[in-house]
Amino acid sequence: MEEPKKHIVLVHGACHGAWCWHKVKPLLELAGHHVTVLDLAASGINMKVIEEVCSFREYTEPLLKLLAGFSEDEKFILVGHSLGGLNVAIAMEEFPHKISLAVYLTAFMPDTVNKPSFVLDEVPVFLILN
Repeated sequence: MEEPKKHIVLVHGACHGAWCWHKVKPLLELAGHHVTVLDLAASGINMKVIEEVCSFREYTEPLLKLLAGFSEDEKFILVGHSLGGLNVAIAMEEFPHKISLAVYLTAFMPDTVNKPSFVLDEVPVFLILN
């Protein structure tokens, strides 16, 4: 019996856009999966100006709108790279019933013990930006 194909949503990291998945997306599609890539607010071809993005939730809004637009019974695999891990966490909190799996690909992964800025407080800024 053939395993059912998955709907995978690839979430880019900081200073990237959907374009960063241009080599991965066709490989997953070749395996028969449905793959969605998107630009978060003020990223890639998203026309929002970064100065107008006032919160991390607003930065995540394109992902939240995407997930909200699908039926309640559809399940997704979210893959977050780098800063995209925080976007995945926000989406999981908002739509726990729609997420079958979350993959943190060298990504920020929030925990329930430390304050949200823990990783940023512990890692020098120049490492994050490079």
